[in-house]
Amino acid sequence: MPEMTSAEDRSRAARFRIGDVVRHRLYPFRGVIFDVDPVFNNTEEWWLAIPEHLRPSKNQPFYHLLAENDQTEYVAYVSEQNLLLDDSGHPLRHPQLDDMFVHVPEQGYVAKTNVLN
Repeated sequence: MPEMTSAEDRSRAARFRIGDVVRHRLYPFRGVIFDVDPVFNNTEEWWLAIPEHLRPSKNQPFYHLLAENDQTEYVAYVSEQNLLLDDSGHPLRHPQLDDMFVHVPEQGYVAKTNVLN
């Protein structure tokens, strides 16, 4: 069995999980994780649109978020290096939240597919 390289190892060990509430470390938005890519899985055009001095490594987990800021709700794709756990306890208002998650006291957001199993 071949040994995993450190890059492959990093791509399999996501720090956050589906249902975690996170915030961006640079920009004023937060959200709930609804999917995880072990490494970058978006277009090259998307990646190159990020200013070079802020462009994250592709070889890390990337997270799909039901995101929101003070003005709007949207879906975001964010590298692990740019996320922090949000422990503010403030409720989220994203309109798709109830479609995908159940809010369970003391557990946070649990994916509806996990609740059904």
